[in-house]
Amino acid sequence: MLVYSTNPDLMCEEEETVETLSPDRQQLRVSIERHHRGGKTVTLVRGFVGTDDDLNDLARSLKNKCGVGGSAKEGEIVIQGELKEKVTTLLRTMGYSRTK
Repeated sequence: MLVYSTNPDLMCEEEETVETLSPDRQQLRVSIERHHRGGKTVTLVRGFVGTDDDLNDLARSLKNKCGVGGSAKEGEIVIQGELKEKVTTLLRTMGYSRTK
């Protein structure tokens, strides 16, 4: 975003564009979390490097294939339920070979 200013010393910084790494270069970590979730168990996928749109697309795909809800933000995907094995298997079939 560019805002007009009369300050001659104002330095304009350009936003860095985040490039999405290919699935075989991603290092995703899949884990289960029970704390601070209101007693609910969730499966977390962390470590995604890329744009928010690509993160949301991956989250949507995982949620659809698991048949559950969830969310995606700040490089983290939250899948409702204890589905670590299923999510790990799905990620590997999608080409994310460095999944832990």
